[in-house]
Amino acid sequence: MSDCPILKKDKIVIKKTNGNEKTMKEALMAMVEHYRLKSKLTQVSVQKVWETTMGEVIARHTTEIKVRRRKLYITIDSAPLRQELFYGRETIKNIMNDKLGEDFIEEVEVR
Repeated sequence: MSDCPILKKDKIVIKKTNGNEKTMKEALMAMVEHYRLKSKLTQVSVQKVWETTMGEVIARHTTEIKVRRRKLYITIDSAPLRQELFYGRETIKNIMNDKLGEDFIEEVEVR
């Protein structure tokens, strides 16, 4: 028997259980789901992936990146670059989903 965190209401309770042990990863994922933090964690991941994947030039011209309701909004300050990224929206979506490790982004909007 070991101590296992179990979520109840808004508190994490330590409770002894018989064979119902959870790994640290499972406990953290349960906490993320309980407090509805997945979208915020994904937002941070998307920003990091954008900077590393798209390169320095595109990252420098990107003024805002946000995810709302599984839609990626990218604000670009250069009109020619915005036009080029507009045509590559499907490719951007596929690259970002591959780097995130899940099909999270359904659509990309370039502004």
